[in-house]
Amino acid sequence: MTASITTLRRAALMLTVAAAFSSFAANQALAFSAEAQQMCTGDAFRLCASDIPDIPKITACMVRHRANLSAGCRAVMDRDSAQKRTVAEQ
Repeated sequence: MTASITTLRRAALMLTVAAAFSSFAANQALAFSAEAQQMCTGDAFRLCASDIPDIPKITACMVRHRANLSAGCRAVMDRDSAQKRTVAEQ
């Protein structure tokens, strides 16, 4: 019984983190890719677990801890941000 509750809680937290990345924007209108969600979920749990499930807090935490993000997460987020800025400028 405890294992199934733990599994359900973890699944709910992962969905919350995925939702945070899909609307990952403090003061910007950015939506990050599924690749960013995949690459950054571990970082969100590692760096921002205390902010889950509050999406704005997770967002702010990830921005605040940008220097501590894994290389893959940082690269994907930077690439997605640059693409969104390019589209917005056109």
